[in-house]
Amino acid sequence: MSDPALFEKIALWSQVAGAVAFAIVLVLLFRRFLIPAVDANERARNAELINAETRRDQLRAEAEKARAAISDAERDAQNIQARAHADAQSEREACLRKCRVKGNACFAMPKANCSERGLPRVTGCALSSSKKALAKARAEAAGRLDDDANERLVNETVETLVRGAADA
Repeated sequence: MSDPALFEKIALWSQVAGAVAFAIVLVLLFRRFLIPAVDANERARNAELINAETRRDQLRAEAEKARAAISDAERDAQNIQARAHADAQSEREACLRKCRVKGNACFAMPKANCSERGLPRVTGCALSSSKKALAKARAEAAGRLDDDANERLVNETVETLVRGAADA
């Protein structure tokens, strides 16, 4: 029984059995420890991604709300500016109408009532009325207009008054 071939076959099969046992233990350890760790890491990464996507969506929504608020504010500013311009224009027209009515009434008096003393008084009356009306318009429009628009309206009013006096 001491056949060397038999011992060689036993040695060979013991190596094969050892390799198979090692492979089985390796697979069991892999399944027991490595796969759960990889799965836990994958779940953590997925949770981070979901959290980041949620924050990104919230930030996009907030940015869109901010854009809408800016758009509303710009539209409101344009409406306020248009309303102020319209109010200033109507105030200017009312002031001009009032000055024209008073001026026409002063100049429509019969010449017998207008002596050399009376004409400067009438002119002073018209000028005083127009100054008062301009002061009132400036006071009311100051809160609604910027300096450039206010200056432009005053200059237009003065030019209109000068042209009206030159025509008369």
